[in-house]
Amino acid sequence: MTVTYTARVANARFCGFSKLLLAWKGSIYKVLYKEFLAFFAMYTAISITYRFVLYDDQKRYFEKLAIYCNHYASLIPMSFVLGFYVTLVVNRWWSQYTSIPLPDRLMCILSGGLQGSDERGRLLRRTMMRYASLSALLILRSVSTAVFKRFPTMDHVVEAGFMSREERKKFESLHSPYNKFWIPCVWFTNLAAVARCEGRIKDDHTLTLLLEELNGFRGKCSMLFHYDMISVPLVYTQVVTLAVYSFFLVCLIGRQFLDPNQGYPGHDLDLYVPIFTLLQFFFYAGWLKVAEQLINPFGEDDDDFETNWLIDRNFQVSMMAVDEMYGDLPMMERDRYWNDSNPRPPYTAATLFVLRKPSFQGSTFDMAIPKEEMHFQPLEDIAENMEESSSYHPNMALFNRLLNAAPSPTGLMGGALRRTSAQLQRLRHSPSIDQCTSDDDDDDDDESVKIGKGGSLPSGLGQDTQSTVSSVRDAKGLRTPLLEVQFVANTERQRHSVFNEKKEMCEVEEKSDEELYIREEREEVESTVGEIQAPSSRLLRPPQSSRETSTRSASAIPFTSRHRSAFTFHPAADSSLEHCSSQPAINHNRAVPTIPKPPLGGNKKSFLTVPSHNEPQRFRSVSMGSELTGS
Repeated sequence: MTVTYTARVANARFCGFSKLLLAWKGSIYKVLYKEFLAFFAMYTAISITYRFVLYDDQKRYFEKLAIYCNHYASLIPMSFVLGFYVTLVVNRWWSQYTSIPLPDRLMCILSGGLQGSDERGRLLRRTMMRYASLSALLILRSVSTAVFKRFPTMDHVVEAGFMSREERKKFESLHSPYNKFWIPCVWFTNLAAVARCEGRIKDDHTLTLLLEELNGFRGKCSMLFHYDMISVPLVYTQVVTLAVYSFFLVCLIGRQFLDPNQGYPGHDLDLYVPIFTLLQFFFYAGWLKVAEQLINPFGEDDDDFETNWLIDRNFQVSMMAVDEMYGDLPMMERDRYWNDSNPRPPYTAATLFVLRKPSFQGSTFDMAIPKEEMHFQPLEDIAENMEESSSYHPNMALFNRLLNAAPSPTGLMGGALRRTSAQLQRLRHSPSIDQCTSDDDDDDDDESVKIGKGGSLPSGLGQDTQSTVSSVRDAKGLRTPLLEVQFVANTERQRHSVFNEKKEMCEVEEKSDEELYIREEREEVESTVGEIQAPSSRLLRPPQSSRETSTRSASAIPFTSRHRSAFTFHPAADSSLEHCSSQPAINHNRAVPTIPKPPLGGNKKSFLTVPSHNEPQRFRSVSMGSELTGS
């Protein structure tokens, strides 16, 4: 019988396993004591021979041999080899137990699916269930030594009542060189078909369910057969066994206590009994014995499966379920909690402590959250935050670090240029830009600017600091104040011109980068004389479309004597740059600001002008509207 000790270790307590160490049946002492005594006897014989039989020269040679064996014995990977092998065997052991066929599911389906309380219906149910039990018996008889000893021949099977004499003749008349445990399952399916034709199985769904459960039952029988045929590879078992026994054969010599007078390292004591070597043998050899016990659980060891008990239980339960319990129902009556909406079964005094425990509501049930974080946020704010996070480019962090590390003529102007460039970069990645108007009401020019696709700034504005914002000083060191930028809506916009403009801007961006580098070097040279001047960006004018309302990037506007800049500066106006919001365009068919066709004549004007240092100026960012003050 299998050794069961789970009730003893139901509760963990002080020295809870100590009582189990005294058990003999199924213990490691019962399995290992013979090997342990043999190892200790051989160790003692070698020790006595070394101490009392060998001469001095022979002792010196034996001592060198012992040191050599002890040094190289650690090269055998005992823990790795044994650990992996035992893990494999234990998993295989439990899988074999779960493959033992149990009739519980099959008998429930058969009892409810095959109708008929007459003798014919009873005969069908009992016969079909007996065929299932016979199939399990035949496979267990093939793999288990205990079952084979109980049913050594087919006569014993017939005499036990699992098979009739007619069925035995039919069974033996089917000649096959293979195991014929599957024949009763075929008889079962034939009887199920007969019951369906007779109308005792009401529908095809019930028949299908019954046959599927039978196939699962037969599949477990087949798995037991394959587990018995396919063992753990023999080479692995041989490697593990040789590793364990060779290790301890070496330890018989290498773990001997040598003469302390010789002064060998690690041999200062002479204890006669190798306590730790014996413990090591007990653990490693015991580990190997565990694998030997579990590699075939259908034997007659103390911890092997109780196959004969399983046969008795399954046969008795299955026959009772399909025969005596068929149609046997107790009288239905109202339960004790019929009118109770909150039924609670009673507790004994030993289990009263359960009522004192609060019911578990979840791990976050008592979590505390500050009140200011409990308020719902408007969806508009959430959408705006998501929009800002989605416009982040992976190279933006590197670009900002390069701007911060780059030298600038003056701290204020360089910082303002960098901040303005970062904000223009965010504006470039925003979905659209709304129409912006200036604060000055006295400017009556009806000029229009079209910026990018869908109202966004062209790609050239966000790529470089000095391609968008440049500072200009006149010869006397004075600075023209930054006035205003006006965007006036145009009356019509064609969608195809937007795509043409994007293609043109991609061609112009490469030339804009080269002009930027030349402009930066010129600014550094002129700053030594006290004059910082950013040359006007002269870009090649993209080819014009048939309409004069074609869009072009603000960084790609040619500044010539005939064309006026899209960003107009009036000396008499305020030195402020109006905020231009970057809200997504909702109606794409509405008019979008376009760059006006500049009139002929006029002088060259700078693109943007940065305030001087001695004169505090205040302007707003074009992209996000943040105010910057220079002193």
